[in-house]
Amino acid sequence: MIKFLDLQKINAQYADEIKTATARVIDSGWYLLGNEVNQFETNLADYLQVKHTIAVANGLDALRLILKAYIEMGIMNEGDEVIVPANTYIASILAITDNRLKPVLVEPYIETYNLDSSLIEKYITPRTKAILVVHLYGQVCWSEQLESIAKKYKLKIIEDNAQAIGAYYTDKEGTLRKTGTLGDAAGFSFYPGKNLGALGDAGAVSTNNDELAETVRALGNYGSKQKYQHDFQGLNSRMDEFQAAVLDVKLKHIDKENQQRREVAQYYCENIHNNKIILPNLNFDKQVIDSESHVWHLFVIRCDERDLLQKYLADSGVQTLIHYPIPPHKQGAYKFMNHLSFPITEKIHNEVLSLPISPVITDDEVKCIVDLINKF
Repeated sequence: MIKFLDLQKINAQYADEIKTATARVIDSGWYLLGNEVNQFETNLADYLQVKHTIAVANGLDALRLILKAYIEMGIMNEGDEVIVPANTYIASILAITDNRLKPVLVEPYIETYNLDSSLIEKYITPRTKAILVVHLYGQVCWSEQLESIAKKYKLKIIEDNAQAIGAYYTDKEGTLRKTGTLGDAAGFSFYPGKNLGALGDAGAVSTNNDELAETVRALGNYGSKQKYQHDFQGLNSRMDEFQAAVLDVKLKHIDKENQQRREVAQYYCENIHNNKIILPNLNFDKQVIDSESHVWHLFVIRCDERDLLQKYLADSGVQTLIHYPIPPHKQGAYKFMNHLSFPITEKIHNEVLSLPISPVITDDEVKCIVDLINKF
């Protein structure tokens, strides 16, 4: 069996460091809001080159807290609108509706699966306050057009960076800027299967805005800046010391592991030859292994006979997943949106299949997968 993602093998690479780090936490007797979280926040901010990072309980909370902070700061009000891609994981939408804001769904580019910025302007109304972009599958979703629309209409840009830590956007001056620093704020997920994965749930917020950072931090700690004094109706959303210690170990290796993912993606792109299969459309000039704009959290192909292909691969011992089978606007949680039609998004959700990709997948496993797909 070729696993979709061998987490045991990934974490085994750093087992000694992780065991030392977690033993340090146990021995400290301090398990929340301590030195490990402080150290990880500092190191993550240094890695991203951003002023503030706030460690929180998970990626959904990271986005929830950003929007909640903007409401507390008077920048948004209940009922305001947030533009968001129709093609995303449901967490992007949940963060909006949880704050009693209105998600305004916009179709993606069929080539990249990311938000089509050329469509945004026609969805803007006087109630629009933000654009939530998702760097889906690990590929940067950013453009000068996006920046110019946000500036023109005075909109905040929030990044859902759950899948793209370590990816870069190259601006018109040729400057490389990491995802998580492109907009006004960003939410990160460190779910175990992410490129930078914890041993449980964990997340973070990044921003260069001092007031936003202070508000997010307080909101995630029961609305408290000082113990037993509560300025806001907050949440309990804190990363524990164990997850921070583990993530700090793994953060040192993220660029190396992202590059290993690029090497696997390059092999897939160069060697899968089957006219039933649509490979990722590489929206960049460089070779896959040289492009900083994609960290390949997922390697997603499309196929008209997706379910048949998945069964064929499973019967041959290859585990695959579908990211995602049902779009948010067709979920039971959002019955009020079930009547909406987003043909590109629906086509993507009906055809996508994610192949195994990781820093620990072997050359033989990748070749086996390619051979099977070419024979399909």
